Amino acid sequence: MQIVVLNKANLSAGVQDQVYELFKQLSPNKKQLKLNEILIENNHVTLLGCLIEDKIVGIASMAVYKVISGSKGWIEDVIVDENHRELGIGKKLIEKLLSISNDLQLSEVLLFTEEHRISAISLYKKLGFSKKKSNIYTLKK
Repeated sequence: MQIVVLNKANLSAGVQDQVYELFKQLSPNKKQLKLNEILIENNHVTLLGCLIEDKIVGIASMAVYKVISGSKGWIEDVIVDENHRELGIGKKLIEKLLSISNDLQLSEVLLFTEEHRISAISLYKKLGFSKKKSNIYTLKK
């Protein structure tokens, strides 16, 4: 098992296809952006992949931004292939993102998960995350 940063340099068509297929396990009906549109210089996103035998079996991303209240990271799209769960892949991905957040001296790291994702919530709590009392609103465009 190897955790790697996915970037334009290692973005082959095969890698992109594997990420797209993996993302469908989380959100089959959501339209996906192309990775070469996401992994650009002025878009501060780190995309990690977990490789087992040259196959991407997990991904996680973190967007970084600065606002008046500090430098923050927002973890998104944490997905582990359904055939590779319970191997610690999600934990390794989040730990790597948290290490990167420490290197960047972020003041806060946020994430969102749906209430039915019990195992993900358990993992996040074990890694030190706590539920934030807030209301998240969305406006789809």
